[in-house]
Amino acid sequence: MSEIIVEGRNIVRDYHVRGGVFGKARTIHAVKGVSFKVEKGKTLAIVGESGCGKSTLARIITLIDEATAGELLIEGQKVDIARQRLTPELRRKVQIVFQNPYGSLNPRQKIGDVLQEPLIINTDKGAEERRELAMRMLKKVGLGHEHFNRYPHMFSGGQRQRIAIARALMLNPSLLVLDEPVSALDLSVQAQVLNLLADLQEEFGLTYVFISHDLSVVRYIADEVMVMYFGEAVEYGSRDEVFSNPQHSYTKTLFAATPRADVESIRARLARRRAA
Repeated sequence: MSEIIVEGRNIVRDYHVRGGVFGKARTIHAVKGVSFKVEKGKTLAIVGESGCGKSTLARIITLIDEATAGELLIEGQKVDIARQRLTPELRRKVQIVFQNPYGSLNPRQKIGDVLQEPLIINTDKGAEERRELAMRMLKKVGLGHEHFNRYPHMFSGGQRQRIAIARALMLNPSLLVLDEPVSALDLSVQAQVLNLLADLQEEFGLTYVFISHDLSVVRYIADEVMVMYFGEAVEYGSRDEVFSNPQHSYTKTLFAATPRADVESIRARLARRRAA
């Protein structure tokens, strides 16, 4: 039986806000009873338009935001998502990569220090070992030792996203939540980063929750797809099932409005680049 790395059960997130002339309170239901599970080494893609609740769900999974109700299990262990409590061991197992890598990197901090910081906070490794691990991770994401003492502004957008991925992997997590990780990149750079993510997943046995609105990207990287609409999961199944035979009217509309990329050609082109 396959190991379940992350499972959500009826997760709810409500926001209570005031607005209007009289400041009347109202409730926004951002996530409405969403359930999912992801097996070890697999990728669940969560798709939908802006405002559908997918990024809110990502922030709940990583305990950046609290949940109103529901259950979250990481490697079978229940997490207190209402109070955002996570043991140090479990916190190391769950990491996130954001859409804008430059916004998540300290502009005054050298890249070597960025990569070593999680080790300083969460482990007792010595300075020499931390440096060696950071150097090794730079190589894993396609960068070199010469980048170790450079600052974030000295890198391209694609390189900065590679650095953000490297930082997320420094604690050897089992689950990586990727919140629109390639949407800010040019198409050619998107392909390179997606190829990198696929290679890292295979090498480290990583499990991904991949947030995206780009169906071409989802079709390339996902094993399973969950479609969200106004906070609800309206469709959930294998990638091939969802793309070849969508059931919900919203999914059909979403697919009809999205240009289709030739995924097989993209895969073949990436394979040729790796072989070159």
